[in-house]
Amino acid sequence: MTQWRDDTPIFIQIRQQMIGMILGGTIGEGDPLPSVRQVATDLSVNPLTVTKAYQSLVDLEIVEKRRGLGMFVLAGAREKLRTYERQKFLEEDWPVIKERIASLGLSLDDLLKREGKGDE
Repeated sequence: MTQWRDDTPIFIQIRQQMIGMILGGTIGEGDPLPSVRQVATDLSVNPLTVTKAYQSLVDLEIVEKRRGLGMFVLAGAREKLRTYERQKFLEEDWPVIKERIASLGLSLDDLLKREGKGDE
């Protein structure tokens, strides 16, 4: 069973899982998304929650609904998602990270020295 974060609506967490699968290549362009019912059952959530997550992907214009067939990833979706996620990172995540780096007095050298050290 999935552990849901309390700070983010479940439909957004499901959307992010689908985005991760598309960006990671698990779901390719032209491929169908898993059915709403299947995802709802697998994640023990209401099908309306999954439908809302999928609709948000339609709103981003990376998925299309094919009547009677399901939801399919559109051509160009990966690149569109990369652009969207990069912009979102720069606007939302990076300012927080940058502020944290500054408050800790870390330099670029400090950060680069640590790169790869977490694997040891």
